[in-house]
Amino acid sequence: MTLAQRATCVVALCSALAVLSTAPIAGLPAAQAAVGGVSTYSPPASTETEAPTAAGKAMLVNGRAIAPVDAPPAVKKVIAAANKIRTKPYIYGGGHARWWDSGYDCSGAVSFALRGGKFLTSPMPSGPMASWGTPGAGRWITVYANGGHAYAIIAGLRWDTAGNTNGTGPRWHEDLDAAASGPFVARHPTGY
Repeated sequence: MTLAQRATCVVALCSALAVLSTAPIAGLPAAQAAVGGVSTYSPPASTETEAPTAAGKAMLVNGRAIAPVDAPPAVKKVIAAANKIRTKPYIYGGGHARWWDSGYDCSGAVSFALRGGKFLTSPMPSGPMASWGTPGAGRWITVYANGGHAYAIIAGLRWDTAGNTNGTGPRWHEDLDAAASGPFVARHPTGY
């Protein structure tokens, strides 16, 4: 075996181990965790390693959502945008006067995430979100809104400012049930 072939084998083995090492965290069997191969995602400067998740559902690792391998690029961008503000505090009106803010309210956080996928050009309050997009639940993204609250289900995770025991603000949740009172209107970006 040549030196180049050995290097290729080592890289492949390390990549496979990185993908397989995420399976116990995600609760997935190793074969399912490796769907799609090695991620092209470049993690931020931290100790977290991220691998793609199995088809159809995002994975939550240390509060950060990891997009499913089969998610459309726009959905991956929505998830990436939401991850950028996932530790900000709740501030009433936050995210409405400007995209980058010191904190976000419910519709400001949903707006920020949707802007990542180019589904919005300006922030939107929760009331108007109840008539935004296409009626009903979407395959990848569903925004639930009423006159007092908005949240979204994105690739199987809830993006919400309510319902976190560690404080309020934009956060990902595995529980899909609304933490705020409804009823809510379900809307989605056309085709998603």
